[in-house]
Parts: sequence; structure tokens; C-alpha cells
Amino acid sequence: MTVRSLVEALDARYPRAWAESWDRVGLVLGDFDVPVQRVLCVVDCVPETVEQALAIGADLIVAHHPLLLKPVSSIAPDTFKGRIIHRLIRGDVALYTAHTNADVANPGVSDSLAARLGLTALRPLVPAEGAAAGDGRGLGRIGELPVPLTLTELTSLAASRLPATAAGVRAAGDPAQVIRTIAVCGGAGDSFLPAATRAGVDAYLCADLRHHPVSEHLASGGPALLDVAHWASERPWLDDVASWLREEFGVDVVVSDLDTDPWTVHSASEEKENHP
Repeated sequence: MTVRSLVEALDARYPRAWAESWDRVGLVLGDFDVPVQRVLCVVDCVPETVEQALAIGADLIVAHHPLLLKPVSSIAPDTFKGRIIHRLIRGDVALYTAHTNADVANPGVSDSLAARLGLTALRPLVPAEGAAAGDGRGLGRIGELPVPLTLTELTSLAASRLPATAAGVRAAGDPAQVIRTIAVCGGAGDSFLPAATRAGVDAYLCADLRHHPVSEHLASGGPALLDVAHWASERPWLDDVASWLREEFGVDVVVSDLDTDPWTVHSASEEKENHP
């Protein structure tokens, strides 16, 4: 396999046309004709995951988050992104990104998240428009739990099934509420709070929820909410991409478990711990 052949395969599975207009996906850097024997799958292309790629001898990094989402005027080695780019080029490591095009895919990022919770009967939270809706594409997923759980039990389940982070999992709503149907969305999901309400689900799990939107959502009668770390909500997708690359192309694939969530310390007060 070469960089070119794997890029073509990834582009076919996650077409660039599916990405949002503001997104930047596809091959970021790398020589098309370089052979690929090992791939590293990461959520974020940051110095730590770049060093991991070099340490394991990876020829290609498949990342979820774009390195160059916003325009830059310089990639000088004394800039954050410049250092990363120079390190990758010197190490002859190609970089490929699948972001919002992987979010809407079927299967995509939210399918992997739903699978961690054991959800069944999946359908999009925000279906794609037009003919794409018939392919099951769209943002987020709605599914059913195998057995009903209280919100407290569901929060514990999510914490045990998702990659551990300092932020953990927090929930908003009645702890004793019985949850049967859940909407999930990998990554930041507060823009889909109205969609979760319209869907009539019992709970909605995503990342990066904020105080005021959550407060207003609950006051308006919306479903219970579970807030997880951004990295943890998207890390499960890497396992599915890795399995597909191994099975279809026979390449060696390593999934990075380096926690690139920026939050590194969490401490609950003793009063909160003793009196939930």
C-alpha cells in the first residue's frame, strides 16, 4: 500500500464532499508514492501523538481533528503548527484528516460512540438532506438501551464504557429518571439540543456542554443530558477505522490511547462526594 492508495480508500469511505464547507479534510501533507506499512490513528495531531507516530515507525497518521482548520500565514518552526509540520516532514510521516465527513458517515463517529453504550435500532439525530438520508447518513445517532437505566446508572455506564479522562462524565437532570432512549453525538453537541428535544429521547450524550444552554434546555422540558470529554466521545471511532484498514488493506494499524483532552485534573469537594 502507498499513501496514495490509502488516501483514495479513505476518500471513498469518507468523501470530502460530505464535510462542512468550513472544514478542512483529506491529505494534509505527505508524498503520495511512499509505501505505508504502519498507520497511527489519533483524535488530535499534536506534538505528543506525532512523537508516538515516529516512535512506532508509522508512515501515515489518520486524524479526526484537522491540523490546519484555520488559515495560517507561516509554518515556521517556531510556531506550534509549524513545529508539527516540520517534524512530520522530516520523519516522512503523511497526515490525513477525516472530520465532519466522518461525523455524517454511516457508519461514522457517532455510531462508534453508540456502540460503546450498547445502543440498538440506530438512526440519525439530524438526518442528512436529500438522497443521502436514504443511506442513513447524518449527524448524531438515536438508539435504545438494552435495558432501562436510571440517569445515575446510565452515567456510571458511560463512565465505564468510554475512555477514562480527568473530566469524567457528568449528568444534568433527575438522577432517578428512567432512561430508555438516548441520542448521542461525538464531539461538541450543544447545537443539537433542540434536535434531541424534538426527537423525544429520554437523554442526550455529547461533549462540551455549557452552563446556560444546559440550564435553559432543562427548564424548557428537554431530555436529561450527559456531558463527556470531547476526546473520549470521538476516541471509539478510531477502533472502527483501524479494524477497517487492517481487514481491507492488511496494513499494521495502531490506535493512540494518548489522552489529548486538555483537562488534566478533576477534584470534587468532600461535601459533594459524601452528599451527592
